[in-house]
Amino acid sequence: MNPALLIIAAAGALALTLGLLARRGRAMTLEQWTVGGRGFGALFVFLLMAGEIYTTFTFLGGSGWAYGKGGPAFYILCYGTLAFSLSYFLLPAVWRIATRLGLHSQADFFTRRYDSRALGVVVSLVGVTAIVPYLVLQLKGLGIIVSEASYGALPVSPAVWMSVVVLVIYVIVSGVSGSAWTAVVKDVLILAVAVTIGLLLPWRVSGGLGPMFATIARDHPGFLTLPARGMSLSWFISTVLLSALGFYMWPHTFASSYTARSEDVFRKNAVVMPLYQLVLLFVFFTGFAALVRVPGLTGSAADLSLLRICKLEFAPWAVGVIGAAGVLTALVPGSMLLMTACTILAKNVAGTLSPSLDERSIGRLARTLVPAVGIGAALLALHGGSTLVPLLLLGYSFVTQLLPSLLASLPERPRATAPGAMAGILTGVTVVAAVQLSGTTLPKLFPGWPAAITDLNIGVVALALNVVVMLAVSTITRRVRAAA
Repeated sequence: MNPALLIIAAAGALALTLGLLARRGRAMTLEQWTVGGRGFGALFVFLLMAGEIYTTFTFLGGSGWAYGKGGPAFYILCYGTLAFSLSYFLLPAVWRIATRLGLHSQADFFTRRYDSRALGVVVSLVGVTAIVPYLVLQLKGLGIIVSEASYGALPVSPAVWMSVVVLVIYVIVSGVSGSAWTAVVKDVLILAVAVTIGLLLPWRVSGGLGPMFATIARDHPGFLTLPARGMSLSWFISTVLLSALGFYMWPHTFASSYTARSEDVFRKNAVVMPLYQLVLLFVFFTGFAALVRVPGLTGSAADLSLLRICKLEFAPWAVGVIGAAGVLTALVPGSMLLMTACTILAKNVAGTLSPSLDERSIGRLARTLVPAVGIGAALLALHGGSTLVPLLLLGYSFVTQLLPSLLASLPERPRATAPGAMAGILTGVTVVAAVQLSGTTLPKLFPGWPAAITDLNIGVVALALNVVVMLAVSTITRRVRAAA
């Protein structure tokens, strides 16, 4: 076994050990498994939510898009900062309601605020639909990292299956507490790795950042700017908006807010977390250095750029450390995604269909579902051909459709009705699904329209229709009730 694979295996063993330690002394009830007993302080909540930022999407997808797309990749740097600013106002309000009502999942929030179990099921299905491509993204990234960092000693398919086994055991054993403990190690390691390789590689390849960008500008004119059509300024702004608004709509991120011991936790985090985005610059520097050193990677192969250049420039043991950091960036968010999906299916779908299920039975069912969901995601990861960033954007297009109904539910008396919220969500999701399944685009539908309109992210278009339908149906249903 080469040194790189040994270090990666050690990272996986460390994650399992931390999961076991996190469980020690705790009865793994549904409350403890999903929200850590609502006792996390500012540091653990920060690390949990930061764990949602630094995933294999950031580690491989960010560098891959810097390598393959250039200027449009900077949308990744923008949206997180806006989302963190939004969290200062949004998350305390969510936390107050969730704590008062003793909620465990995102769908619980909608069910209780709108007094509609049917709406809870709709939100559950939308959430799981959004989680699937995100979980597939983590597993695809894990397979790439282990295979590349092991110098091909472990091919992608076995790497994915071994990763799923580790992930399933980790989630069943430790729940959210294990994710929080592992996030401590992951964040220290990923920060050290990202900054180190982001600084070293441009110097090794070109003699510094300035010469590297000069080489790119010479060999790839216009690469670092936004194109006139396609990923234009209109696409950039709408995609940043979609991602910022949807950032806390992911079911696992939303439910992470339940773990805090007080609402001040979120305000402290909102001040610090925008600075955390600066680390992404070093990930981009790695992708740009790879463009100079390892040209010619196209399509999904661009996601390999970070590991390919590291294998050329660093010793195997260093590649192993980089791979270990990558493995942990997949395990922490992957565990949250898997746990959240299973909790939603058990509590908000099965629990709605079988109201006689008590909390203990729901917790047992949620843990039983973990292997099935993990296997399904692994099969999709192995047989899907999409690159990492489009997988994430697809998930965002779905999950952001929950935002209008959430905002309308925050006042003491919700500003929308349950039928209005449901109609709005279904309208937005249907638009996104129809475009995705048909393979059509706005430029194809409206070829004569200006790029400022046709280049809009379809998720933002669906969101606008969602709001219109939600307000219209809510107005109609209120009038009907008043007249009855």
